[in-house]
Amino acid sequence: MINYATIKPLLFKLDPESAHHLAECVLRLPNICQIPFNSFLSSHFIDDEILSQELFGRTFLNPIGLGAGFDKNATMIRGMQVLGFGYTEIGTFTPKPQAGNPKPRMFRHIEEESIQNAMGFNNKGLLKVQKRLKAIYPFTTPIGINIGKNKLTPESEAINDYTTLIKATHTLGDYIVINISSPNTPGLRDLQNEEFITRLFTEAKAITDKPILLKIAPDMTLEDAVALTTMAVDKGADGIIATNTTIDYSLVKHPKEIGGLSGAVLKHKSFEIFEAIAKELFGKTILISVGGIDSAEEAYKRIKAGASLVQILSGLIFHGPDMIKDINLKLVELIKADGYTNITQAIGADRK
Repeated sequence: MINYATIKPLLFKLDPESAHHLAECVLRLPNICQIPFNSFLSSHFIDDEILSQELFGRTFLNPIGLGAGFDKNATMIRGMQVLGFGYTEIGTFTPKPQAGNPKPRMFRHIEEESIQNAMGFNNKGLLKVQKRLKAIYPFTTPIGINIGKNKLTPESEAINDYTTLIKATHTLGDYIVINISSPNTPGLRDLQNEEFITRLFTEAKAITDKPILLKIAPDMTLEDAVALTTMAVDKGADGIIATNTTIDYSLVKHPKEIGGLSGAVLKHKSFEIFEAIAKELFGKTILISVGGIDSAEEAYKRIKAGASLVQILSGLIFHGPDMIKDINLKLVELIKADGYTNITQAIGADRK
């Protein structure tokens, strides 16, 4: 395999969205022919039993997952396993296909190792994603399904988009994520309120017993984040994912005035929100941390704070696919150094 440091300068000469499409072309290849990728899979997928845990009725062989937003249309699930991810969260996708926001809509902040995106839930729609999931599920590593509403769906009818998606896909993944926290669909974050969440989880739980999680935004006070997530768990949420991208543009030197920031600049804000939530909800629900995780040390910090799983997205762009293997190998060392024999003993260690 070509060293990522060699091809990264060439990829960064492309605009970010074109580079992503190129990466997708490569990562779709294992769907066509697995044999050439078997050696890469065997050398990159870390399944040391110390990292293994049971969640959502599935075995997660390692806790490092691909965050939603990279594989919107469920085209790269096998490719992500080849890279070493212990699970993949596909989406966000919507009931109807949509083109997303006008281009350019994705920007690199290279010095800050961060991405700013205003994609707007561009995806091929439910029918395409459903067809692909039917062809691959059940898969050898867990699959999360991240769902959102169409841009043109009014807020008053948003719940119908979510229930439509749950009905159509709940048997095709291992957990479902309600995304009402992206900054790129007008009015979406307004759905982060008690009335909508209460109704949504009531209706969702009548459809399926599959775990349903809520993903929240980082742009709220700690008190509001704790109140919102506590209420969501009380209403039936099976877990919390913290956090989505931020609209705090002060975090980068040369921001665009659209979209949300992910990557290294989100690290502090994301952890701060996660820590506050974990203090209240650890032991009461499953917690997943995402935002600025780019090393085993940062991943382990989130795990000890209460995260059963962590997710990576922007770090993959700046550090390349070897980072997944490197993080998992170092996690094994960190867990052993603390005297634990399994990751479950480390989860929430700072809360105990």
